[in-house]
Amino acid sequence: MDLEAKKKVLRSFTYGLYVLTARHGEEVSAGTVNWVTQVSFTPPLVALGVKRDSRLYALIRESGALGICVLAHDQKAIAQDFFKPTQREGNTLNGHPFEPGPRTGVPLLTELPYWLEAQVVDSVERGDHAVVVAEVVEVGVRYEAKPLVMWDTGWFYGG
Repeated sequence: MDLEAKKKVLRSFTYGLYVLTARHGEEVSAGTVNWVTQVSFTPPLVALGVKRDSRLYALIRESGALGICVLAHDQKAIAQDFFKPTQREGNTLNGHPFEPGPRTGVPLLTELPYWLEAQVVDSVERGDHAVVVAEVVEVGVRYEAKPLVMWDTGWFYGG
């Protein structure tokens, strides 16, 4: 396989940017992710890729729940803040306010326009990421915004 061609092809896929969150007991974690998609209407299911060796994935496995917060087009700096390990201070994660989700208690960032809570229904562990399939159990809209997409950042994750 031509490795440069592989990189170009896989990087041509379109991706949004999201902050994925999880909570188990009093421990919380959050991280910027981009491999997220809806995979079913009934029931509403999403699938996402999560690094298998991350604390975030461990909390998702332990709790069986996750939150996805959609970043707005002008929130690249917030996305960057969640590239590093999660630091909780009161009701902030990496300096950004959150509230517990109404159904699962996962942290939901209050600055981001859209969010969902989901219960894990399946996962597949292959390679360095796990594919998690989760049923959407609650959603919210804080305000209308165009989502941040990978192409608009100049960043690449994949290939």
